[in-house]
Amino acid sequence: MASTQEKATHCCIPKTNDDIKNNNKAPPPPPPPSSTKVLQNWSVALVSGSNPSEDTISKRASMATLIRPVEPISDPPATNTTTSKGISIMPRAQTSHPLDPLSAAEISVAVATVRAAGKTPEVRDSMRFIEVALVEPEKHVVALADAYFFPPFQPSLLPRTKGGPVIPSKLPPRQARLVVYNKRSNETSIWIVELSEVHAATRGGHHRGKVISSKVVPDVQPPMDAMEYAECEAVVKDFPPFREAMKKRGIEDMDLVMVDPWCVGYHSDADAPTRRLAKPLIFCRTESDCPIENGYARPVEGIHVLVDMQNMVVIEFEDRKLVPLPPADPLRNYTAGETRGGVDRSDVKPLQIIQPEGPSFRVSGNFVEWQKWNFRIGFTPREGLVIYSVAYVDGSRGRRPIAHRLSFVEMVVPYGDPNEPHYRKNAFDAGEDGLGKNAHSLKKGCDCLGYIKYFDAHFTNFTGGVETIENCVCLHEEDHGVLWKHQDWRTGLAEVRRSRRLTVSFICTVANYEYGFFWHFYQDGKIEAEVKLTGILSLGALQPGETRKYGTTIAPGLYAPVHQHFFVARMDMAVDCKPGEAFNQVVEVNLKVEEPGKNNVHNNAFYAEEELLKSELQAMRDCDPLSARHWIVRNTRNVNRTGQLTGFKLVPGSNCLPLAGSEAKFLRRATFLKHNLWVTPYSREEMHPGGEFPNQNPRVGEGLATWVKQNRSLEEADIVLWYVFGVTHVPRLEDWPVMPVERIGFMLMRN
Repeated sequence: MASTQEKATHCCIPKTNDDIKNNNKAPPPPPPPSSTKVLQNWSVALVSGSNPSEDTISKRASMATLIRPVEPISDPPATNTTTSKGISIMPRAQTSHPLDPLSAAEISVAVATVRAAGKTPEVRDSMRFIEVALVEPEKHVVALADAYFFPPFQPSLLPRTKGGPVIPSKLPPRQARLVVYNKRSNETSIWIVELSEVHAATRGGHHRGKVISSKVVPDVQPPMDAMEYAECEAVVKDFPPFREAMKKRGIEDMDLVMVDPWCVGYHSDADAPTRRLAKPLIFCRTESDCPIENGYARPVEGIHVLVDMQNMVVIEFEDRKLVPLPPADPLRNYTAGETRGGVDRSDVKPLQIIQPEGPSFRVSGNFVEWQKWNFRIGFTPREGLVIYSVAYVDGSRGRRPIAHRLSFVEMVVPYGDPNEPHYRKNAFDAGEDGLGKNAHSLKKGCDCLGYIKYFDAHFTNFTGGVETIENCVCLHEEDHGVLWKHQDWRTGLAEVRRSRRLTVSFICTVANYEYGFFWHFYQDGKIEAEVKLTGILSLGALQPGETRKYGTTIAPGLYAPVHQHFFVARMDMAVDCKPGEAFNQVVEVNLKVEEPGKNNVHNNAFYAEEELLKSELQAMRDCDPLSARHWIVRNTRNVNRTGQLTGFKLVPGSNCLPLAGSEAKFLRRATFLKHNLWVTPYSREEMHPGGEFPNQNPRVGEGLATWVKQNRSLEEADIVLWYVFGVTHVPRLEDWPVMPVERIGFMLMRN
């Protein structure tokens, strides 16, 4: 995700302001310290203007432990240049913030570097690139970049020392992490590549990356890829027994058939990751002139298909039960009413969102400032949108950090129908598919309104090529009703303030469902995380006259199984903490009813009771709306104006827990769903609550459930919150053919 240029969808207000042009200018180079002396590639910032002695410099150099030294690297040109061979050279590392997503050129170099490291032509040809993402640097490197290399410069982020901090003259080279699947050997490997200099050309550009490490990860299957899905569909549709089975159902035109390859999950040893497997779901469109017909309206039941995705062959096939295709339903399509022989609503007048003076936010690269908020926007193939370095500018107290990193790291969708094939439908949409790689280009529809800032995203495809999703992330302001109001009944005078919020969002499609992920920033210091669920239900077919206990009949011969959607938000908190400080703790708050007696003679008393969550096992908690339970991340060293410790509280919205039995197979891979809240001390390696490779994963309790067994102390730590929230979906008739948006989420609020 490199480009941050302003673009407008066709239904948004055109950008005629000069503000955006100014926002997109490259940031000026950082001013050099007023008095410095270079020592072994380090610059020493001085408190006074006098020149220190060599002995003083040597003493100050010992402070390098505050900020780790950087290996010397040669200085590339400060601006883009072109070699005699026509190869463009990217600027030096400081032109990319350490948290900026990889550019298209960096991804190309990383792929070329790994491919060139293959030992034989056969190995190189069989490499398939699942994911290429930025290796996010240590927090002290981010602090250094924000303090001295990227505006707005914030030297206060670094620890204060008597002689001033030791400042490297360069940032460390950026690194890429690649997940590579070898199609020939069925092995998955992880590579780390240093991008010290990045060269790219339209054709034949050579790479200048450096392999730092590589390792094979045994007994795993990485996420599936869109190219594999397309190839799997073609293989199934070309399989003679499948064509014969479809012919029995009256379908001979394979162009009408939809094959959705689903990961097999893990239900027995037959699903072990020694083979790369998919169990497709089959659907069939009608012969219709509708431009985008809803093929999910006609599920094909009774056909069992198992595909070896490594060799791309059908290894099991059985036509188990002939269930008639649901009849064509004139209401099945999700296009405009006129395309279905009807009309659209005509009683809705135009509603315009206009900001004639432009937006109130400012953007420089991926750095966003709005009202008192500032943060950085990132993006990964797996998580999608990532929000970094969230802070609030609070008057004389200056910039106050809140969180280092916010994202949605996993989601699981278990179905409640025990019948074939629905019991296998328990998708891990982030770990098995990738939310970011399935994101939309928002220019194709009116997903956002008003004055919009768009960000592009870059990914590798299965064969190592670079693909760009234009307008992948939307940044815009929204009116949000009344912020506060009061009218004095004596005078009749009233004061009211409108509320607006800054929204950062992206939307992705995983098979039949759409998910919109939103982070809203409010003027009262509140952050809201929201997921909007919409799209098409995953359906089953019924025999004439049949009903199904585990779903809702929504059309003749058609039912929608009950199911749940769970999301995991990972919040690397930093409440009033500079990078490197570990001064946070978590307190649980429950409302308690006072026992009847002398302290409660009127039986009306209740109060808030706090409990410090001292360890990981104690911090495995569930929501309790009856006690208005919430949790506060507190700073153990700072107080507010009343003398209380400062904090940010997590306030749950509506929520649920899995309704499946405790021995359900999918819970082997999703043990983290058993509690709504988990708390861990920060660890660089602990990113995925169900493990990095949940696809066909037979291991019990990998990820969060394993990490917390260490029972590490949380009394004063660098805190990471893992909040699991979900919704139980009992489909309604109104959910057909499209499911209206359903919203779930939670709040982070100043305490």
